[in-house]
Amino acid sequence: MPANWRDNAAAPFQVQKQPATGSRGVVAANHPIGSAAGAQMFALGGNAIEAAVAALFALNVVEPQMVGLFGAGWINIRLADGTPVILDTYACAPAAATPFMYAPVSDAWPDYMRAENDTNKIGPLAIGVPGALKGWCEALRRWGELDLKTVIQPAIQVAENGFPVSRYLAESVAQNERHLSQFPETARIFLPKGRPLAAGTRLVQSDLAASLRDIADGGPDVLYCGPLGERIVGHIRESGGILTMEDLAAYRAVRRSAVRGTYRGYELSVPSPPCSGGVHLLQILNLLEGFDVADIGFGTADGIHVLAECFKIAFADRTKHMGDPQHVDVPVEWLISKTYGAQRREEINLAEAARVDAGIPRSAESACTTHVTAADAAGNVASMTQTINEAFGCKAIAPGTGAFLNNNMALFDPHPGMANSVGPNRRMLSSNAPTIVTRNGDPCFALGTPGGVRIFPAVLQAIVNLVDHGMTLQEAVEAPRVWTQGQELEIEPVIPREVRTRLTARGHDVREVNTVAGGMNGVAYDHTTGTISGAACWRADGSPVAVAGGPARPGIRFRTDAGRT
Repeated sequence: MPANWRDNAAAPFQVQKQPATGSRGVVAANHPIGSAAGAQMFALGGNAIEAAVAALFALNVVEPQMVGLFGAGWINIRLADGTPVILDTYACAPAAATPFMYAPVSDAWPDYMRAENDTNKIGPLAIGVPGALKGWCEALRRWGELDLKTVIQPAIQVAENGFPVSRYLAESVAQNERHLSQFPETARIFLPKGRPLAAGTRLVQSDLAASLRDIADGGPDVLYCGPLGERIVGHIRESGGILTMEDLAAYRAVRRSAVRGTYRGYELSVPSPPCSGGVHLLQILNLLEGFDVADIGFGTADGIHVLAECFKIAFADRTKHMGDPQHVDVPVEWLISKTYGAQRREEINLAEAARVDAGIPRSAESACTTHVTAADAAGNVASMTQTINEAFGCKAIAPGTGAFLNNNMALFDPHPGMANSVGPNRRMLSSNAPTIVTRNGDPCFALGTPGGVRIFPAVLQAIVNLVDHGMTLQEAVEAPRVWTQGQELEIEPVIPREVRTRLTARGHDVREVNTVAGGMNGVAYDHTTGTISGAACWRADGSPVAVAGGPARPGIRFRTDAGRT
């Protein structure tokens, strides 16, 4: 490993944000109000799990385009005693869903995942059975000590009192104005007087505050078998949707086994299928282990070429093998084996880009997701990726609830007879990759990011930045990224033109993009100093908050006004 990664880099860069370091706990979320909510839990004696869940409730208010009560996601936890916990809170199809419920627009890329009139993306037929609220509350119940009312309180206060709309949220509203305007309740809140909310506007969400208060009092059953759910389902049914109260009541957050792997002496714990991201992250690391990545250098043509070729192999396997394990036999152990990695590594031509079938369909998995990472001094670590799929989900809000409804049904293949086709009660495939990394049994770092199918390649690049290139956590999450699944090779602007030219000469179809994936955040332990650092990147409003200090030293005596103790 170079003494300084910049000495062997073709794409040096400067970080735009600063990390936060503390001794008691750190939470990194994609909005400062979310991180502040998590930090309040540390101040109240809570752990990393409670901090992460408090942050998610608050993000539901301040980052509503990305996450919500009616959303879905994956929860990766390392308990203080080292026990790994994976909680699948992803959405599933309603019982009335069928493989023929959508009319596909095309059998070929780029419109392969589209349905006629976008019914799998916008409106009532796009709504899957949500798992987010059930999962957040279950994590609190099983691994927290603070009650739900305490953890949800910061979110209620922000919804009730309002907050200044960030430029990031304002731009999201403006970009989605046409679809948001189709739904009266959504337009009332986010398009006041027919115009998108402007940055700096104070957004008060009284209905959402009331829904959160109901949940604080009655728990998740208020949604899954109570009045909040009935209001939402009634609206969905009136609008032509198929979701029922029976679907909500039947939903279960599933505790799944962690998938474990190693990379250059580090141990990694990731979610199992139907989450595909972790499996392919480990698969790519196995491929990379046979290359001297540090010597190749960061951002070089050779380094990017190797990454791109590894991504292509992983995405080819994803298309062929990944789906809901209740319906598809997913060969996880084979995919993440060192033997298979060595076998596929032999196929990588260092001088020429592989020709992958251009017909590989793009996933409809949206980049509009959020991630929270939290850690505490006891060694509890929480890495949670949550979403309502596309920005503002299906764009609808049930009147009187304030909650955006997901459009997770867009993640299914609209064509019948495929590994990821629609089916009743079926869980859809995701690329989430909330990752926790240890060394010799001790927590080392944890990472995650939004970004749809770009998630696991982005998280992988951050891990490589830390392990192979010796970057700091802040550098690792902010470093320029690349991505491909077999078509064009997306490259962020910092990558120099001469590197792009060399990649083009090798056969890559290079395309410059503003960002690859979204706002990554993470935490890292420094066992030498006994501190934890949090970092968030420039691609979102991420702001880590760290808590240090502690109680007064025992035995202190205070003087009275008379000078006596």
